[in-house]
This record gives sequence, structure tokens and C-alpha cells, in this order.
Amino acid sequence: MVTQRAYKFRFYPTPTQKRQLAIEFGHARYVWNWALETRTKAYKAQGESLNTISLSRQLTVLKQTECPWLSEATASCHTQKLRDQDTAFKNFFAGRAKYPRFKKRHQTQSVRYQLDQRHIEKNFNAESKRLKLPKLGTLKLKWSQRMGGIPKMVTVSKDPAGRYFVSMACEVEILPLPVRRNAIGVDVGVKDVVITSDGYKSGAPKYTYRYARQLKRAQRRLSKKRKGANRRRQQQQRVARIHARIADSRRDFLNQQSSKLINENQVICLEDLNIKGMLRNRRLSKAVADCGTIQEPMPLKVREWVCPDCNTSHDRDINAAKNVLMLGTAGSAETDKARGAVKTPRAVA
Repeated sequence: MVTQRAYKFRFYPTPTQKRQLAIEFGHARYVWNWALETRTKAYKAQGESLNTISLSRQLTVLKQTECPWLSEATASCHTQKLRDQDTAFKNFFAGRAKYPRFKKRHQTQSVRYQLDQRHIEKNFNAESKRLKLPKLGTLKLKWSQRMGGIPKMVTVSKDPAGRYFVSMACEVEILPLPVRRNAIGVDVGVKDVVITSDGYKSGAPKYTYRYARQLKRAQRRLSKKRKGANRRRQQQQRVARIHARIADSRRDFLNQQSSKLINENQVICLEDLNIKGMLRNRRLSKAVADCGTIQEPMPLKVREWVCPDCNTSHDRDINAAKNVLMLGTAGSAETDKARGAVKTPRAVA
């Protein structure tokens, strides 16, 4: 199957590239905020909905009159910001997102470059690990994974912790994983992040507690810095680095758990189920309703309970995962009737 695959690499800019990127980020942020203000005023005044084409014409006039300094940045980055805002408004009108907001200086900054496909061999080569962008030159990346395909767009971003990243998307062919014959139920627990119906417990690394002392000390120092001072901005970045370390640790743990579940199972049942809707289905209602003994609500400190019917001790979280599996497969997880299960081929006479 051919699909878009995203790649993200750490980027280590030179001092010259940092200065140019500061210009690119600042100008892109200005164009976004200017376009958002122009759109909002036009709609409130005349009920007019502006798009990228009309705003692009106004931006050209703005560069020639009031803001000639906008020419210091790459023009294609300005155009991409206008297109990004078009997408943001489409998501807003479709109910998928809130009304677009103004960009701030100390939040995550990003600009997107369009690679000229006519000279792509000169600007990009994954084998020789070369990437060249307008007004930045050759970029020094941490090529942490092999790339397949040729990207059309490159996004350069800077997070609040002061780290730089480069993101690209390429069309690649992804081969399916080997077919397996098992199904599993997954429950999110209190003591363990992931509990499965076969008894696996992932544990719950408490990264926030691990970095609590560092975070408390850094935030205490931040509260004593004068607002607007350079030392306060430096301390804000130190706090952001600790938060980034916590977020990266969590993301790595969750990626490991999700990869394990995907690689080892054919059918994965999660807890996001519409039970009432399933009970209305005449084909599923009997299997869904037949869930064994129904226990009264228990406090979270109770981790095990004994079934009064069969006098068997059950682990609370594992039992919940088993119920998720039963509801997700309509009680047929161990048979070929399970949804997504591999069907046994019929013998041909």
C-alpha cells in the first residue's frame, strides 16, 4: 500500500542559520497574525470571506508599501502560512477545531519550504544525507532513520525548549504485517497504563515524579525573575526543557506499548464502545448482554474481587480487559467469527 509517511529529524543550525530562522519565524508569525486580523475585520465589516488568493494580492502590496522588510524572508514561507490559515478556517467551519488564534513569540514556531522538484537532486539526497533550503543553505540533521521517496515540502520548527526539528512527508510503500490469529482486549488502568486480556501489564512509569524536584526548583527560580528580562526568558527555556524531557519519555513509552500490541495481535479491542447501540443490534444483543456477573461499583483501591457465582478471584484490570475483548468481538474472540479474525479456508471438493 502506497501512503504518505512522515519523518522528523533533529536539526542543529549554525549561528548564521539561527539568525535567518529567527527572521523566517518572525515574518511567518507576522503574516499569520496580519492575515487573521484582515480576515476577521473583512467578515465583520462586509461579511466577506477572504481566501489565500485575495490575501496573497494584499500581501504583495503590503511588501511594496508598508512592510518592505518582509522580503528578507523566503516568499514561499509566507504563501504556505496563508494556506495553513485556509486549512485552519476549513476545520473551524467543519466543527473540527476552534476559531484560529494569533501566534505568540514564545510558542512553537514553524515555517514550511517548498522544494523545487526541477532541481531536487541538487537540494535533497537521502543517501548522502543532504538537505538544502533557500536562504539557509545545507542543513545539519540527525538522520535517525532511513527515508524512502522524495519530499515536496519541508517544515522547520523550533519548540519552546529551543530545539530545532525538520519534518518531511514522502510517498512510500508500506508492507502489511504478518497475519496472526489472535484477538486481544485492552483496558487503561490506574496502576498500569495498559492491561490486556491475556494478563499483560505494562506498568506506569511516573516521569512527572521522576523530574519533580528539577521542575520545582526551575519553576521557583522562574517566579523570581522580572517579567520581560532576558534572564526570565532563559529560565523559561530551562523549564520548557524539563517539560520536553517528560513529554519525550511519555511518548517513547506509549510508542513502545502500541508497537508491541500491533505487532503481536491481529484484532485489538479498546474501551471506546457504544454499548447501548450494540444492544439495539439484534445480531449482537444476546452476546453483548451475556457478560456474566455484574458487580456493584467498587472503590479504586480495590484491585481484586471474588465472583459470587463461581467463587473465583479476579484481577480488576485484567477482568476489565477481558470484558472489552468480549464486547469488541461479540463473544467470539476465540473463533473465526471474531471481527477481523483470519477465516479458515474451506476445503474444495
